[in-house]
Amino acid sequence: MAAPMRLRVLLFDVAVLLCFSANGSAGPLPLVINTWPFTNATLKAWSEIQTGSYLDALVAGCSECESQQCDGTVGYGGSPDEIGETTLDAMIMDGETHDVGSVGDLRRVKNAIGVARAVMDYTQHTLLVGESAKDFAVEMGFKEESLTTNRSAEIHSSWLQNKCQPNYRQNVSPDPTKSCGPYKPSSKLFTHRDFVKPIHRWNHDTIGMVVVDKDGKTGSGTSTNGLSHKVPGRVGDSPIVGAGSYASGGVGGAAATGDGDIMMRFLPSFNAVMMMANGDTPQKAAEKSIMPIIKAYPKFVGAVIAANTKGTYGAACHGLGSPFKFSVRSPDTPTVTVIEQPCI
Repeated sequence: MAAPMRLRVLLFDVAVLLCFSANGSAGPLPLVINTWPFTNATLKAWSEIQTGSYLDALVAGCSECESQQCDGTVGYGGSPDEIGETTLDAMIMDGETHDVGSVGDLRRVKNAIGVARAVMDYTQHTLLVGESAKDFAVEMGFKEESLTTNRSAEIHSSWLQNKCQPNYRQNVSPDPTKSCGPYKPSSKLFTHRDFVKPIHRWNHDTIGMVVVDKDGKTGSGTSTNGLSHKVPGRVGDSPIVGAGSYASGGVGGAAATGDGDIMMRFLPSFNAVMMMANGDTPQKAAEKSIMPIIKAYPKFVGAVIAANTKGTYGAACHGLGSPFKFSVRSPDTPTVTVIEQPCI
């Protein structure tokens, strides 16, 4: 097939998929959808769902992104914090039971989504954090090892040489826009509501994934190494139920990516699923889920994906500066397909 013809066929395929997304037409199952063009993760989850469970597929897909260090924003060796350490956040939710396992500020264990699954399977808790989460992981058989690489060490070194810019301190002295500290509280308090964090695909991102099996059983999950140069101990939206992702049996699931410090205040994934439960298409639900965030924080940057148990999916984004790309695999697609969604 000539190159122009292949291009026209590809564009037609994408147009058909966008039509499914926007108009709410049902599609065949199973379905795997995840944020960003992390297609290897999508393919891994799709392969697993052929013989395994929807939860197994979620772990397999997100683990693939962790091991491949997707965009440097998932897994080890990326997004060092103020002291140069890479820490991980992850969660998994079973929509059929509403069981959840999550980890935040996980240190020195690479397979964060695997540890989150262990929290769900082997404890009665929902969230474990920090050094204690690492201790639990080791107890469950995960290997303790450094998450620092030459790349993450160089990122941290360059940041220090640039007087620790950008950073996420406010209302402190000395002036955090000019100094690495150490800091102490300043006498005046104010909120930088219009402040725009330097967030984009290449320095801060999350894989958020929703899997629906052939029987309509749904799960959701996330994994990320968080925000570059974050204050040590910071946990974003990814491991927070209803913020990073959410799933509910008989309805579907959703997942978010972007400025987690803002998004976690609005629980967009939970809201998207509740809107689908009330009859909205995934596309409409995703759009509605970010509207309150945009209203309160007009410069917010982020996106939400959503899928229901009928195989319909959609996405919405804001502030990215370009269309949001997400990956899909279903019986309707001959291979993993990357879809571009214009932002609101």
